[in-house]
Amino acid sequence: MSEATLPAGTGNKKKMILFVLIGVLSVGAGIGGTWYYMKQQQEEGSEVTVEKKKKKKPTTFIKLESFTVNLQSDDREPHYLQVELSLKVNESDAVKIIEDKKPEVRNQILLLLSSKKPSEINTLEGKQKLSEDIIQAVRSKIDSEELEDDILDVLFTSFIIQ
Repeated sequence: MSEATLPAGTGNKKKMILFVLIGVLSVGAGIGGTWYYMKQQQEEGSEVTVEKKKKKKPTTFIKLESFTVNLQSDDREPHYLQVELSLKVNESDAVKIIEDKKPEVRNQILLLLSSKKPSEINTLEGKQKLSEDIIQAVRSKIDSEELEDDILDVLFTSFIIQ
């Protein structure tokens, strides 16, 4: 059959079907490419998380001797604080520095503790604030900024206010 014998519009239908088919394939390729890209990003993200977990440093605890200090008076009565604490530290050079500078670290903590009033430290929030203050006091004795972040926490093992 020649083009002259085909009904009018058959060529337009073929072109229309061809354009629709190309459009569907293009949309499918776009969706497939997006799905593949997202899956690759997700797999790379999980690999980074695994690497971060592997790079987490082990921790150790440094027990400090007991502290007994006079507290600042709220009511003209003498008050005492007896506290035992441990420092939670990443196993790094920070442990050696703290051990080497233990007298300076203890002095900083003693000065900090003796500046407190009983009303400031007898609540949970007060103890948490005191813990943060002790961390800052210990970090002030570490010369390296990198190692300051290795001091993670202060843990009270005994806390008596009298």
